[in-house]
Amino acid sequence: MRKRTLKRGLTGFWWLTLTFLYLPLVVVVLFSFNASNSAATFTGVSLRWYKALLGNEQILSAFGNTLILAICSSVIALCIGCLIGYGMYRHRHRKLGWLIVLIYLPIVLPDIVFGISEMAFFVQIHRLTGLLQPGLLTMIISHVTFQIPFVALIVYSRFVGLDPTLFEAAKDLYATPVKRVVHFMLPTIKPALISAFFLSFTLSVDDFVISFFTAGPESATLPIYIWGAIKKGVSPEINAIAALMIGAVAIAAILSLTMSRRRQV
Repeated sequence: MRKRTLKRGLTGFWWLTLTFLYLPLVVVVLFSFNASNSAATFTGVSLRWYKALLGNEQILSAFGNTLILAICSSVIALCIGCLIGYGMYRHRHRKLGWLIVLIYLPIVLPDIVFGISEMAFFVQIHRLTGLLQPGLLTMIISHVTFQIPFVALIVYSRFVGLDPTLFEAAKDLYATPVKRVVHFMLPTIKPALISAFFLSFTLSVDDFVISFFTAGPESATLPIYIWGAIKKGVSPEINAIAALMIGAVAIAAILSLTMSRRRQV
């Protein structure tokens, strides 16, 4: 009897937690189809706000900047972070406490402190050399700096989980360093690389604070645009943007789950 009661209580708590997590998202998606100009009252179903998005040049520009920023910074961070992760693995037996501190510092540092420091750095460089004017380039650099630690740690954890004798076996089979990288290392750490890329991409798309401090007048991203628009009040157009982002994340999650199940089969 007690086990049944406990099971029902845990089941009820599970559904309550899911409701608490996803009900706000459902409300946002529902009100994105609102026919009214007000975001507070639902008067009917309409696609007018999605049509308005397609005709809004500011939103399309912000969306394009978001994709460029996320893709470029994720690719650069993946390349640099992969090398750092492998270097940490190769020299894991040495005392690298200072390196661990440098890797974890951008992760634990508050975003606002990181963003202000990046802005001050770019302002000084631009004042002295005329380079690195606030814009997409400075945003890409700043995003790379906080994405690299995540990539390095993911790749490092993947290498640590490998059998060290595999590296010796590749050498015994007369594989050159290039062949060891192409035919052994990259296929082996491929899941870690994919995970690191998507994590970096998600962090970039989700970031607001660092982007806000390093952006230029023509490089606003979707989070910056939403922040500026929401100061005037939440409109159904903002709900439509949020609904599209929720749908994109859901599709990506479903595709990832489908691919992982196919690998298991």
